[in-house]
Amino acid sequence: MVFYRSVSLLSKLRSRVVHQPSLTNSIRWLQIQTSSDLDLHAQLKELIPEQQERLKKIKSEYGKVQLGNITVDMVLGGMRGMTGLLWETSLLDADEGIRFRGLSIPECQKVLPGAKPGGEPLPEGLLWLLLTGKVPTKEQVDALSKELRSRATIPEYVYKAIDALPVTAHPMTQFTTGVMALQVESEFSKAYEKGIHKSKYWEPTYEDSLSLIAQVPAVAAYIYRRIYKNGERIPADESLDYGGNFAHMLGFDGPEMQELMRLYVTIHSDHEGGNVSAHTGHLVASALSDPYLSFAAALNGLAGPLHGLANQEVLMWIKSVVSECGEDVTKDQLKDYIWKTLNSGKVVPGFGHGVLRKTDPRYTCQREFALKHLPDDPLFQLVSKLYDVVPPILLELGKVKNPWPNVDAHSGVLLNYYGLTEARYYTVLFGVSRAIGICSQLIWDRALGLPLERPKSVTMEWLEKHCKKSA
Repeated sequence: MVFYRSVSLLSKLRSRVVHQPSLTNSIRWLQIQTSSDLDLHAQLKELIPEQQERLKKIKSEYGKVQLGNITVDMVLGGMRGMTGLLWETSLLDADEGIRFRGLSIPECQKVLPGAKPGGEPLPEGLLWLLLTGKVPTKEQVDALSKELRSRATIPEYVYKAIDALPVTAHPMTQFTTGVMALQVESEFSKAYEKGIHKSKYWEPTYEDSLSLIAQVPAVAAYIYRRIYKNGERIPADESLDYGGNFAHMLGFDGPEMQELMRLYVTIHSDHEGGNVSAHTGHLVASALSDPYLSFAAALNGLAGPLHGLANQEVLMWIKSVVSECGEDVTKDQLKDYIWKTLNSGKVVPGFGHGVLRKTDPRYTCQREFALKHLPDDPLFQLVSKLYDVVPPILLELGKVKNPWPNVDAHSGVLLNYYGLTEARYYTVLFGVSRAIGICSQLIWDRALGLPLERPKSVTMEWLEKHCKKSA
């Protein structure tokens, strides 16, 4: 696995190796850094030269190795399945689901520090893991949490830019506007104008990325309070971590909601580089656009119904089931409603995935959270029934490669239970989470000197002529 190789290359960093026999066989050894190594920037400064040499070696020794054959179906199918991006922070397996630097979601839940013993992982811990490839200690996570709080100040003109929009504008439109307004302070943009050497691009990118990650929860919370809570802004609580503070600024101070937000941000943070938002951020950044511009572009991709907007549509669909059939809907009634949805030319939202071929582990960990905290909630019980009813129907259609639930099938029900009932806002939560993954990879894009992305396109006439010659 990539994680094994990363561990060996990270050996210069002061660390101790801890055996983890309780984890699956795929991850036998984890490096856990000592509590004295609290400076994330300093660690990257030591790590980056090693990874730069690693990439040079791969290019020189394996540059001509073929990774597969491109077919016409791939060209016409949105480049689906084509291996064409370097994305270090996570890897998506069709059967196992997402791995963050080699760690599955259950493994992250076991080894990443939580706000309390046995609690959900802190997003700051995942950020450290994505950037360094190492599992941080609680002291390192606390230090990073403190640094993010110090960077979270929002200039007043950002709020004014959002306020210039109608309050009825979609939350994602307002969110993207806020991120674009933050771009005024871009350290990368300033450094590039002054003439920074390309070997140093990663450093102002790091500054922008950490500031952006720190700032987006406050911007997102302001939008929620503006639209749904009469504009009453809630200041940050300096004693809280990233996920807990986000919940607080939204207006939810219950400990379970804070735990849910920590879990939500962690599992939605990254999903390798081929999805629309991640790929868009990478593509725009490859033109040396700064992290704010790149992430704003990624958010516009996330806002699409076939990507991040799906979590909004799932809850709306579930509520339509309740509206028509009642909360105590039987499985037979569910089957009828599902066929009604499919026969009307629509899809059942929350089921299927472009890569996964089994139940999404992000769905599973949310289900486990629900079983622990809200087992009797009617909407959760409905989601459980859907898990039994929907896949056989989709398999019966014979056109679906993956009939199993994805991450969106569950998240809305959990949020709704704790009072965040405004489904139209849910994609903003997704966006806040995705900042961690996109910005982590962007720092490595700059550190490794990845080039401008420029794939080749062809016309239908070219395809026809090429295929006739090949026949």
